Amino acid sequence: MVTSPPGSAVPRLVVAAPSSGSGKTTVATGLMAALTARGLAVSPHKVGPDYIDPGYHALATGRLGRNLDAYMCGPGLVGPLFVNGARGCDIAVVEGVMGLYDGAAGEGELASTAHVAKLLRAPVVLVVDASSQSRSVAALVHGFVSWDPEVRIGGVILNKVASDRHEALLREAMDSVGVPVLGVLRRAPRVGVPSRHLGLVPVAERGSEALGAVAAMAAQVADGCDVEALVGLARSAGVLSCAGWDAGEVLVPPPPPPLPVPSLGAAPPDPAFGLRARPRTPDGPRRVAVAGGAAFTFSYAEHSELLAAAGAEVVVFDPLRDEELPEGTGGLVIGGGFPEVYASELSANEGLRKSVAELALSGAPVAAECAGLLYLCRELDGLPMCGVLDASARMSDRLTLGYRDAVAVSDSALAVAGTRMRGHEFHRTTVEPGAGAAPAWGMRTPERRVEGFVERGVHASYLHTHWAAEPGVARRFVERCRTS
Repeated sequence: MVTSPPGSAVPRLVVAAPSSGSGKTTVATGLMAALTARGLAVSPHKVGPDYIDPGYHALATGRLGRNLDAYMCGPGLVGPLFVNGARGCDIAVVEGVMGLYDGAAGEGELASTAHVAKLLRAPVVLVVDASSQSRSVAALVHGFVSWDPEVRIGGVILNKVASDRHEALLREAMDSVGVPVLGVLRRAPRVGVPSRHLGLVPVAERGSEALGAVAAMAAQVADGCDVEALVGLARSAGVLSCAGWDAGEVLVPPPPPPLPVPSLGAAPPDPAFGLRARPRTPDGPRRVAVAGGAAFTFSYAEHSELLAAAGAEVVVFDPLRDEELPEGTGGLVIGGGFPEVYASELSANEGLRKSVAELALSGAPVAAECAGLLYLCRELDGLPMCGVLDASARMSDRLTLGYRDAVAVSDSALAVAGTRMRGHEFHRTTVEPGAGAAPAWGMRTPERRVEGFVERGVHASYLHTHWAAEPGVARRFVERCRTS
């Protein structure tokens, strides 16, 4: 057993790999579940913007999966967000993104797994796909160990090993590197998680199948890894000196002047608007409805926490099942997900579509990201949607993917014009037109395009943002609920 230390000293390790597809998710999720089965309170984290892996982490641990993104939130928030998520936990497991040293394009190490590991002062376990190599594995690991001396690779897990003979050859090669082998996992298709056009199929869509997959991952890790050695490695992590992030106690420094609009040129440092918990008004908090269910699974945990800290009562509803918005809804948040997969069901729910349209027409604040944008359109792949926006959406063959440095072009329920935020896009759909008369964002790099819609209280865009980087977004949104 690991005794629970202060949050800033919680034992932790980062599960990384030389490249995508090496088995990070299997190892990280399986380790989380195996540790939880031992009675430990495990804090799950994911490097980068991905929404899907944290769903599997939550299933493995019974706790919210949280993202650590040094691009969207800035390096200075990685430690505080981690400490917040790890409060009261015995150990933390952080799943990396892509290859260990892959970060934001053209930004060096920024937002890479290695960068986050250094910010967390956490040791790294390298998961290596050994399926097509033997002695060469030593050269590969040596290269990753020596590339950045500030990254401490404390052990290796060899994945997709074919046989006892193969394992013996790999271990012999690894003896020359001086990095301990902490696990050997055989090829096991049964732990695989099905993929779709944007990656893994989310937990919410798989039900009992997801439970079975996580259980299989846990069994594979428990059988093939030295779990005690992994816990010992986690306990060697350095102490973090930062305080934990708290949605209700974020400081409020004076905001810097906004950027010129519509200029998308050089910008001052990121604004640091903050938030303090607000007392309830005499008639109670305003209700903010947040879309959930299988069609809208993409949301960062901190968004609802910020809304609640700003004085909102957050109520989750399912657009696939609920025929109207929750009673008393004063604001609506529709995040990302896969509405294209459920277009028929969403279209058939005419009562809810009408309820959403009426709320938007009233001027109440509505924040829609990516999937939410599609849902507010006139149609999606020819099927009627909410009709809030005079735009049409459809699936395409082109994947739009990457971080974005954006500037708010129009005053909205989320931000004043000129506010700079960083986010990411991840979709295989297109919307025509791509921007309204009052666009939501101007992208500063690379193509300097405008995108999204600001109409009445609606802010709809493809851009996913992390509100912890700009807590004033939640405060402004809830204030609009109070006055709408």
